[in-house]
Amino acid sequence: MSLTPVMLGLGSNVQRIERLHAGLDALAELLQDMRCSPVFESLAVGYKGDNFYNLVVAGYTDLPLTELDRRLKFIEADNGRYAPDRKGLPLDIDVLLYGELVGNFHGLLLPRAEILKNAFVLWPLALLAPTVKHPAAGEAFADLWAQSSIDQQLWPVPFQWRGSELTPADLIRNHPPQRA
Repeated sequence: MSLTPVMLGLGSNVQRIERLHAGLDALAELLQDMRCSPVFESLAVGYKGDNFYNLVVAGYTDLPLTELDRRLKFIEADNGRYAPDRKGLPLDIDVLLYGELVGNFHGLLLPRAEILKNAFVLWPLALLAPTVKHPAAGEAFADLWAQSSIDQQLWPVPFQWRGSELTPADLIRNHPPQRA
């Protein structure tokens, strides 16, 4: 079966490190050649609550889009996303890109609109896949980030997964938190 490149956005504002570790561990079982962006902390956008940790993951899957989305929902559920008494958002995983698909696929709009609206999606994408082009906009993610005027507060944070530092120290030094 052929492999499709995918990019997924992950976020958490409850037990952020533990939930992102759990999400990354589960995704490592689903994706081949998985790569991770640096991790960013951001103020909650459109949501009242604690600050979020966000990152983007790229990899390849042999799963059809609907099956991939179904499995992502299971990973979210395993991490308390749909618990009736939950506080905050323990784990959110969104399909940002699935190959070059553009359009509505059983309720999934691709590419995901948040790519161009939220700095916590576009900046990690620009760092992880700078030359990859947005399938609808036709421009590379690094160029889209450089041209963006998104007004959101976020900053890179130290984050280790499986013994590797995902966020380079120089990125953290060059972009300290700018809290209001």
